[in-house]
Amino acid sequence: MKKKILFLCTGNSCRSQMAEGFGNKYLLEYNVSSAGTEARCINPHAIKSMNDIGIDISNQTSKKIDLSKLDSYDLIITLCGDVKGQCPVIENRHKHIHWDLQDPALIKGDNNKISMGFSKIRDLIFENIKQLKYSISI
Repeated sequence: MKKKILFLCTGNSCRSQMAEGFGNKYLLEYNVSSAGTEARCINPHAIKSMNDIGIDISNQTSKKIDLSKLDSYDLIITLCGDVKGQCPVIENRHKHIHWDLQDPALIKGDNNKISMGFSKIRDLIFENIKQLKYSISI
């Protein structure tokens, strides 16, 4: 049975969705999913940013985390920049990694600036996924 990884952030609209997309492509030996403390629609800029590199996340759905099910995951990765504010506190009994990432949905400006911001966060997530793939021990 495959071990389970959860990518968790606040709205499950950008960062965790992109991480799930990368996970489903590069972490094939794991069951990968994402969720948020709230369920918001997937941000169209996240979909476009991932499409720009050939990963389609348009069929993924935004999900709200059921905190009572956290024990079913072998690894929980939070991707919130405001972990102390809105991300749930992950108890010590869970294997947990935190990636402190800005929420690209908060970027203001024209489409070019927003696209560049999403691309930057996407690329940071990809670098973290590559490091995770070679260092994971769950």
